[in-house]
Amino acid sequence: MNAIDVESLVKVYGTRRGTQVRAVDGLSFSVRPGTIFGLLGPNGAGKSTTLKILTTLVRPTSGRARVAGFDVADDPLEVRRRIAVVIQESAADLLLTVGDNLATYGRFHRLAPPEIERRAAQVMDQFGLTGEANRKVVDLSGGFRRRVQVAKAFMAEAPVLFLDEFSTGMDPILKRAIMTALRDQAAAGRTIILTTQVLSEAEELCDDILIVHRGRQVARGDLHALKLLSAGVYEVTMAFDQVPEGLERELAALDPIRLRINDRTVEIALKEDEARVLALVGDLSRRGRVRRVEVSGASLEDVFVELTRE
Repeated sequence: MNAIDVESLVKVYGTRRGTQVRAVDGLSFSVRPGTIFGLLGPNGAGKSTTLKILTTLVRPTSGRARVAGFDVADDPLEVRRRIAVVIQESAADLLLTVGDNLATYGRFHRLAPPEIERRAAQVMDQFGLTGEANRKVVDLSGGFRRRVQVAKAFMAEAPVLFLDEFSTGMDPILKRAIMTALRDQAAAGRTIILTTQVLSEAEELCDDILIVHRGRQVARGDLHALKLLSAGVYEVTMAFDQVPEGLERELAALDPIRLRINDRTVEIALKEDEARVLALVGDLSRRGRVRRVEVSGASLEDVFVELTRE
C-alpha cells in the first residue's frame, strides 16, 4: 500500500469578483512508504493547497486523495491519527508553554504519560528547547516558535510527516541536524512529504520530486531523472580579481536561466551546446584576471527555473 495516493485532484476557489481560481488542477501521484518526497513549485503553484487537502484542512473540489490508506474527505479523523504536520501557519498553541505544547501533541497521539515525558525531554534537547520548556510560546522569537512547531512532529511516530518550509528561521547547525534526523526516520520507514523554496535542501534530501506549476504537474522523478530533462544546461562559475565593467548587462542578453554576480564572482546557468559554453568561458577569461573557473551540469535550481518560468 502506498503512503499517499492522489487521483485527479482539483481545488477551485471563488474570488470576490465572482471568478474562479483552480489552485490544484488535476494532480495525480503516489508516494511509497519510507520516501522523502519533495513537492516543489513557485509561489502560487498549488503546493500549500495540496498539503492542506492531504492533511484534511481543506476539502477537494473533485478527485480523491488517500493517506495511509484512508480517504481524506471520508475518513479525516483516521488520516489525522496517522500524520504529523508542520505548516507555514503557526502549528503551536501560543498561550501554552513549550513543554505543554509537546505534551498536548503527545496526548493527541495517545502516548502514555511516561512516554510523553521521555519523548518531550529528548525532543527539547534535540531542538535546543530545554531552557525554554517553561516559557509560553507567545514569548519566544520567531525562530524558536518554528523550532517548537517542528519539534512537535517528532513527538509521535505517525507514519506520514508533512513539512511545509520546515527550516524557516533555523540556524545552519540545527538545520543540518534536523536533515540528518529526517533521513534516519525515512530509513526506518516513515514517509516525509516536504515543500521548500530552498532547493538545495530538496536536492540533498529528496528521493522523489514532483514539480508543479499553476496547479499542474510539470515534472516528476528522482534528481537524476529531472536533470536529464535539462540536458544541455550548464552552470558556469568564475571568480575574478575584478568583475569586468558591463559584464552583467552582456550576460543578461544571453537570456540565461539564472545569473548572479556577487562581489567578484559570476554565476550563470544557460541552455547552450557545450562548444558555445566553452567559447563563452574563454571569452570571459580574456576579459580580466580569473581566480577560479567551474563548469558543471544543471542543478535542481536550474531545472526548476527552466520548467516553471513563463
